[in-house]
Amino acid sequence: MRPSGGATGRSIPNTGRGLRRPLRAAFYAPLKAPDDPTPSGDRRIARLFQQAFDRIDVETPLASRFRSREAKGDPARQAQMASLGPALGRRAIRAIGPPSPAFWFTYHLYYKAADWFGPEAAAAMDIPYIVAEASYAPKRAGGLWDLSHRRVAYGVQQAAAVLCLNPNDVACLEPITEHPEKLISFPPFLDVAPYSKIEGQRAADRAAFGQQHGLPDDAVWVLAVGMMRRGDKEASFAALAHALAVLETDRDWRLIVVGDGPAQADIMSALQNAAPHRVAFAGALDEATLARYYAAADLMAWPAIGEAFGMAMLEAQASGLPVVAGNVGGVGAVVADGVGGLLVPQGDDHAFAAAMAALIKNDQRRLIFGAGAAARIRETQSLDAAADRLETILQRISVR
Repeated sequence: MRPSGGATGRSIPNTGRGLRRPLRAAFYAPLKAPDDPTPSGDRRIARLFQQAFDRIDVETPLASRFRSREAKGDPARQAQMASLGPALGRRAIRAIGPPSPAFWFTYHLYYKAADWFGPEAAAAMDIPYIVAEASYAPKRAGGLWDLSHRRVAYGVQQAAAVLCLNPNDVACLEPITEHPEKLISFPPFLDVAPYSKIEGQRAADRAAFGQQHGLPDDAVWVLAVGMMRRGDKEASFAALAHALAVLETDRDWRLIVVGDGPAQADIMSALQNAAPHRVAFAGALDEATLARYYAAADLMAWPAIGEAFGMAMLEAQASGLPVVAGNVGGVGAVVADGVGGLLVPQGDDHAFAAAMAALIKNDQRRLIFGAGAAARIRETQSLDAAADRLETILQRISVR
């Protein structure tokens, strides 16, 4: 169904005509700008949206680099940002400059990172306001983040379209909008090229990594990828350690751990204690090297505690690697159970271990899942697929 309404109050007709080229979009990411020097999943997805827009000839100049992240729950700071909103909006309009953008695009709204000026700036320019990945948590009402929480609701209400990367967000977003049809499913995506182009390197990389880490070639290599920081990431590694401790299989296997961070020592100790002499540590890797590890491995395992959806699981599948994951958050939008791997209820260490064992001992099943995963990502969650979805959405919106 077509979205309607928006910051300008205008309906959004579907003209049935193609978009005039080129277009410009005012692009804003309140949590972290796409050109921020610190790598993160949020920055990466913002960049992927820019790349997808580029494929349909839409330029995305940054409207602002203002970071609205408010992590402490400080009502005074939120009130200050609210008061700064009008000036920030005027500054954003000047920064974008002529020609006027066809629409405003804000990536990622949640109670700790609201958009304090995008809806008003879009209205001032008489262009639609579009949001991607908005989450709304009713439990935050009246709490320390109440002002920011209410601002997120306002942004969703003013948006002409809300692109939902995590399907679990929809249930809480629907009650705060008069137009639930503007909530549009938009599966997480990535550029498959870095992963598909190394398909022929598996044997050579497996030999090299095997020698580097002391991994037997005839063992099943299980890959775990995650930042080693406190909180949900550490909890995921802890859950993996618990599963490894009860893993039962006659087939030889090894765990390769990718990542680093402040919790590295504790995480590695827990994994090595759970699986003595079976754990290799690869450290933090750049995208190109990580792609080679995906291609060389046999299975990815990630409990996904607190994950919105998990980009590493997309990457693994793009490389033809089957995944065992916790069925939490939006992981089901990334891993199709029984197609690209197996999903396990959160917190069930024995079920997670059993799923791992089932794939460790069955080479043919891993190959089938790996092929199914790669085909599904190419078809539905590639950069090209995302660009096609954006094209369809923008054709519904009145652009000039």
